[in-house]
Amino acid sequence: MHNLNIKSFRAAATVSFIIAVAVLAASFIIGKQDFFLQLNIDLGTFADYFFAAFTYGGDSLMWVAALLIAVFALKRKDTIPLFITCFLVVTLLTQICKYVIVPDEPRPIKAIADTSLIHTVAGVEMHTVSSFPSGHTATAFCFYLLFCLLLSEKWWPAAGLIYALLTGYSRIYLAQHFPLDVGAGIITGIISVYAALKFQQYWWKRKG
Repeated sequence: MHNLNIKSFRAAATVSFIIAVAVLAASFIIGKQDFFLQLNIDLGTFADYFFAAFTYGGDSLMWVAALLIAVFALKRKDTIPLFITCFLVVTLLTQICKYVIVPDEPRPIKAIADTSLIHTVAGVEMHTVSSFPSGHTATAFCFYLLFCLLLSEKWWPAAGLIYALLTGYSRIYLAQHFPLDVGAGIITGIISVYAALKFQQYWWKRKG
């Protein structure tokens, strides 16, 4: 059963990278704060509830659910090293960026002087620092790309991308991150899955 859908992963990773580059470029061209304010608009009560809930699609606890799906629903116990390695790499990369490379990077609610310009959602705890990159976005794109490797269904690359993008946008809508952080989160996810894929292939080769 040592097979993975490499073709689907490569296509999905390429599309994800293009989106990330576009978001990063727009952040620099338009301006980090201005681009955020253009996207952080009030879309109404339904959107508030929707994104407040959907943002948990990138929560760290979702790693348990993803692993359970792979092992029990997809019967891919052989890919446990893939998931564990990806979790370790994405966690390491995001934590190093947040607390070593760019420590205490202010989030929108702290960085933007006129907070009246920011749309916030009632009941959502506002974080003020450790903005770069978006860990939720990185995690969501990890799940998207990991299941591109595991699934052969043609609907997943599109549906999974929508899920990952909505999770990333939720971080902007909830005023937790700048688009720049989201773009960096996408790239972090791509790097993490690629590293995990290489380790998984090495693991299989070692096990014979």
